[in-house]
Amino acid sequence: MKTFEFFNNMQAPRCVSFSNRVYKLWLFIFVFISVFLVLSYGEETRNDNNVTNIGVIIDADSRIGREEKTALEVSVRSFNNSVSNNHKLSLYIQNSKRDPLLAATAAEKLIKEKQVQLIIGLETWEEAALVADIGSRARVPVLTFAAPAIAPPLATSRWPYLITMANGDYQQMKCIAGLVNSFNWKRVIVIYEDNAFGGDSGKLSLLSETLRDVGSEIEYRLVLPPFSSLPNPSEVVQEELMKLFNHQSRVFVVLQSSLPMTIYLFEKAKKIGLVGRDSAWIVTDTISSYLDSFNSSVISYMEGTLGIKAYYSEDSDLYKTFYPQFRRTFRIENPEEDNFQPSINALRAYDSIGTIKQAMERLRSEENNPNALFKNILLSNFNGLSGKIHFDEGKLSHDPILRIVNVVGKKYKELDFWLPGTGFSRNIVKQNGTGYVGDSISAGFTGTVTWPGDSKLVPKGWAMPTSMNQMIIGVPARTAFEKFVKVEDGKYPGVKNYGGFCIELFYEVLSVLDYALPFQFDPHNGTYDELVHKVYNKTYDAAIGDITILARRTDYVEFTQPYAVSGLSMIVPVKPEGSAWMFLKPFTTEMWLVTGAILMYTMFIVWFLEHQSNPEFKGPWNNQIGTALWFTFSSLFFAHRERLYSNLTRVVVVVWLFVVLILNSSYTASLTSMLTVQRLEPNVTDIEWLKRANVKIGCDGDSFVRNYLEEVLEFKSYNIENVSSEYNYEGEFESNKIAAAFLEQPYGKVFLSHYCKKFTTSSPTHTFGGLGFVFQKGSPIARDFSRAILRLSEDGTLKSLEEKWFAPSPDCSANITDSSKTDSLSIHSFWGLFVISGVTSTICLLLFVAHLMNKYWHHQEENNVGNLSPVDDSVWIKAVRVVKFLYNGEVCVQGELSAGPRAPDIDEWSSSRWDYDQSPASINMENLEVTSQAEAENEIQLQIQTN
Repeated sequence: MKTFEFFNNMQAPRCVSFSNRVYKLWLFIFVFISVFLVLSYGEETRNDNNVTNIGVIIDADSRIGREEKTALEVSVRSFNNSVSNNHKLSLYIQNSKRDPLLAATAAEKLIKEKQVQLIIGLETWEEAALVADIGSRARVPVLTFAAPAIAPPLATSRWPYLITMANGDYQQMKCIAGLVNSFNWKRVIVIYEDNAFGGDSGKLSLLSETLRDVGSEIEYRLVLPPFSSLPNPSEVVQEELMKLFNHQSRVFVVLQSSLPMTIYLFEKAKKIGLVGRDSAWIVTDTISSYLDSFNSSVISYMEGTLGIKAYYSEDSDLYKTFYPQFRRTFRIENPEEDNFQPSINALRAYDSIGTIKQAMERLRSEENNPNALFKNILLSNFNGLSGKIHFDEGKLSHDPILRIVNVVGKKYKELDFWLPGTGFSRNIVKQNGTGYVGDSISAGFTGTVTWPGDSKLVPKGWAMPTSMNQMIIGVPARTAFEKFVKVEDGKYPGVKNYGGFCIELFYEVLSVLDYALPFQFDPHNGTYDELVHKVYNKTYDAAIGDITILARRTDYVEFTQPYAVSGLSMIVPVKPEGSAWMFLKPFTTEMWLVTGAILMYTMFIVWFLEHQSNPEFKGPWNNQIGTALWFTFSSLFFAHRERLYSNLTRVVVVVWLFVVLILNSSYTASLTSMLTVQRLEPNVTDIEWLKRANVKIGCDGDSFVRNYLEEVLEFKSYNIENVSSEYNYEGEFESNKIAAAFLEQPYGKVFLSHYCKKFTTSSPTHTFGGLGFVFQKGSPIARDFSRAILRLSEDGTLKSLEEKWFAPSPDCSANITDSSKTDSLSIHSFWGLFVISGVTSTICLLLFVAHLMNKYWHHQEENNVGNLSPVDDSVWIKAVRVVKFLYNGEVCVQGELSAGPRAPDIDEWSSSRWDYDQSPASINMENLEVTSQAEAENEIQLQIQTN
């Protein structure tokens, strides 16, 4: 016991010393760790001030989301590894699965827990709108990769912290409309997957507007339910697609669809035959962006599809640096993928970090806050991978260049470009500082497309008839004029025989078409408006017959090129035309007046040229006028016998006789035609008289004419009688039940070709669009028929058919109302003849006057030389002397009893060939006249001297 106590006493000091050493060691370690932690915390606090936290909200499960994630990581890594940069970026990624509610929850979590200064991502506008509300309240900027199809009103006021890195859909919808117009498709079917909010993001209204601008329209829209809500998507998609067989259009435009829905959509469409030779598919960039992620089997379902993608250049240095980094990182993170090509979505994600880089470079250290960051982002101005990055009111200021792609085989090929404000172009050229321009602008799409079924021919875009699904064509069974359309019972029950001009024209058109058109006729017992409506409601695929093209009908159906003109003609009874003044009708009033005027002028010229030297034109004034009148009028019948002394008179008379010959021949021919051809005049010529007289009129009750008479011409309904057949009109007129009949112009011609002796027609005063065939709105067959009708018209086939079916009866001419009417001859046919006569007479008159004046002046000079004291006569005396000389051919001078020669030189102005021997009596009479004239002259001279 003692030994033990001793032992304890001996060991106690050692134990105490060892414990103190251990305690000191632990104390040292604790202090060291504390100091290290304090220093580490201080360094961490200092570094946190140089790190910007960025929240990322994407669909991480999709190919697009994975591309965006890789592009963001590559861009952030490049920024953080920069030696000259002392600032860092930190990404916090959240998966929204394209669900707007999950995106909103993720945004709140990032703002509250991670203290992010910026949120980027958001692949749909629905996500962006909700997150933008949260960001605006928290004053956190939001950069979205989506944009609304139509910019909301007051967007900057509603979401002041929202920035969109994508463009709207307007240019894309214009591009689709341009494609539709280039291929002459008039109707399209729109397909889109419904989103969580039950809408199409405004794309449908944009597409409808742009299609109207090019004359096309949306026939039907197929709305697919959200893929996530379908328990059995395969059956649902196929069931929805089967509805499209109830519509004729085979041009399908897919506006929006998720990746799995797109796969099911094209797989089922291919299976049921909607992806075929007569169909065309167009997809927007939403679906085109999936092409790089689809495998070969899915691509084969989309064969021939046209897609639209945002264009970006792969030739820039920035892209050449980005591409290998993206490819390497994406391959490592997604080894299951086969394609490592970045899409436009990845490029936008990379550029979003670029805007942040530029904004942070402009920030000062004391301004590192979300509000300052947002303002500097809006100042971004650089060329990124996705294009020009420059913002205006929170959205990109430029419109994108689009590229049309064509799915061929297991890949797709790139075709034309779409330039905003310009249109399609085969190529584009980059201009310094101004972007890209087209070097071969064209009005329409010019690329070579491989269509479904590996076809190079442009699809009709329409459900073409087949032997199993024939085209149903309605034919009017009740027609007033059977020469146009006639439907008869065949040899067997239920079989109809179809004939007439319209039916034969239809077969001629079929022979011109470059494709077969299986069809069957169906007789329609009803009005023409009802027949047109059956085409509109798709009871019939088309209607063939004498159907008038009216403006109101074109709103519902498509008409072909008219094969006959149409207008409203009034048919009335006729009576023979007779008049006591018929002999005046060969010439118009103006013609008679001008003929009389030229006759009187010729009479004056003959008298003036002859009265000085020709005894037959001398004597008292009444004798001179009578002789001149008698000579001129008798020349009309070549019965004149007066002798002509002057050669100038003979020239005038020769030209005048030629005029008379032409006028006599024309007058005789015209009058003979008027008297020998029966001329008929209508009993009624005025529509207004029919309404005032309150008489009854007739028309075809099955046509539109009855309504036209009531609504436009304002006839009373009880005054309009329906006449069912062309053969009933004659009886209606003879029984005085109707005073006039109103028929369309083609019917009027047919009617008059058999009843030209009893009826006549007025010229059409109300014209219509003509007669044509009817097809459903937007049908390409109508366009082919129009082209065929024009070809038949040009090669004379249409004219031959008209002559065959509408040949007149033996007693009539096809144009009876025109050929039986002989128009009066007008001055326009003879003005040249009158000018020749007038000019000839005037020239002869001037020559004669000039010769007389020359004689007069010579005589005056001789008298002045012989007279030593010449008398200065007044102007009046000189004028009287000249006039007397022109009238008598002689002049008296003071101091002389006789003047110079009484008449012009006979040897110069007369011809001896027409002279004849004069009797003494005539010579005495001539001397007597000369003596009396001399005495009168002497008396005048004496009076002048006395005064």
